[in-house]
Amino acid sequence: MRNATIRRRYHDRRRRLAAAVLAATAVLTVTASGAFADSAASPAATAKAPAGDGAKGVCKREPKTAKRLERALGRLGGGAETEGSVARLQRRVDDAKKEGHTAVATYLDHRLAYREGLVTTLQQRQKDLKDVASWCAATGPAKK
Repeated sequence: MRNATIRRRYHDRRRRLAAAVLAATAVLTVTASGAFADSAASPAATAKAPAGDGAKGVCKREPKTAKRLERALGRLGGGAETEGSVARLQRRVDDAKKEGHTAVATYLDHRLAYREGLVTTLQQRQKDLKDVASWCAATGPAKK
């Protein structure tokens, strides 16, 4: 009895969903065909362009972003006892190879390669953010 009730509810939901999708498709088809027939302008021409480049928001978030980058790089550059560090993952790779767990060693080695690349990426972002901070201090949106 319980399985029949569950099946019935499932099929009822699917029917309602199918009906809703069909209704929405019909409404969109009618609306879209009427909109294109009435307007001579293309949809791309009527779309709004962004008001700016978002410099105000970037300058506002810069201190938090700098702290977050610093914290992440500190964790990645930590010693073998620090969770999430490159050194700890390297130790795990070495231990897996020593134990003869080749599949685990390969998996961890790929994670290690990604994490080492992440260090380089975050260091570059930190340099770029320093340039942004100096720009914000000198000529940022608050100065205008």
